Amino acid sequence: MKVYLMKWPVAFGVDLDVMNDSETPFPKAIVTCLQGMVHVMRDVTFQFNPKNRKFINEVREAAKLLRDTGRKWIHERKMAVQNGEDVPKDILTQILKTAGSVLQENTGNDDEELMLDNFVTFFVAGQETTANQLAFTVMELGRLPEILEKVKQEVDDVIGMRQEISFDDLRKMTYLSQVLKETLRLYPTAPSTSRSIPKDMTINGIKIPTGYPCFFNAYVCGRMNKFFEDPLKFDPERFHPDAAKPYYCYYPFSLGPRSCLGQSFAQMEAKVVMAKLLQRFDFSLVPGQSFDILDTGTLRPKSGVMCNIRHRGQNTTG
Repeated sequence: MKVYLMKWPVAFGVDLDVMNDSETPFPKAIVTCLQGMVHVMRDVTFQFNPKNRKFINEVREAAKLLRDTGRKWIHERKMAVQNGEDVPKDILTQILKTAGSVLQENTGNDDEELMLDNFVTFFVAGQETTANQLAFTVMELGRLPEILEKVKQEVDDVIGMRQEISFDDLRKMTYLSQVLKETLRLYPTAPSTSRSIPKDMTINGIKIPTGYPCFFNAYVCGRMNKFFEDPLKFDPERFHPDAAKPYYCYYPFSLGPRSCLGQSFAQMEAKVVMAKLLQRFDFSLVPGQSFDILDTGTLRPKSGVMCNIRHRGQNTTG
């Protein structure tokens, strides 16, 4: 059975058909918004070019669709909570609980919009980036069978055939963590971050004026000999607990107080999904698999990841 690995890891308790049905505009809206973000970040004149007006309007409509859909889901979940219904203990419920104390003090639209901002951020950024990270992980494991066998053995030793995975199990799967971190070094799904300079400063003799936007490219840093020996080699041992920490040159979730809001959730999400995949399935890359990368604001395998997959223990491809 050939499988195309590029799915949504988490649905926040909503109808999966909304995201997976090719007839719905939701998946396209996410991609369109990300593409619009890239154009604005990389070309400050983009929005002023009349030739781009049609695309800009498409981005606005896509953003409106995402926010309207998010607002609808938030309202439905709030009503369910208020009516005492049994609701999923997911990110959406947590956002509502966290916002509850704030909304009690100030019921203005700003707080409602902030709650919606947080939801859309988790939904769009978390879904897209984590799915792509998992795809890149499978791609690398598929062409490095010795690493695949080692991480599979760790999963077998820690969780065996148990369905539930505890926090303690996640802590014990250290080699799987190393594999996922090494994947993000070579393929940071959010390849760059930016900062605005609050005051004039000089860095390595280069004068940077106030308000100037500085971009930092995690993709480039992760592939530099200056920071990593033999940087193009996929080597999880770089992130062994006893290895030196790669400070300031490894930042797939950005750094500092404005680092990614969903960093901990994304790491746990990827680890759980990958552990369950390794626990249940054997897979190998289809001959001719492309390893090209596509940049659409986030990095993804250009042609997806094509695998032969079977339930573990089977002798033939299922």
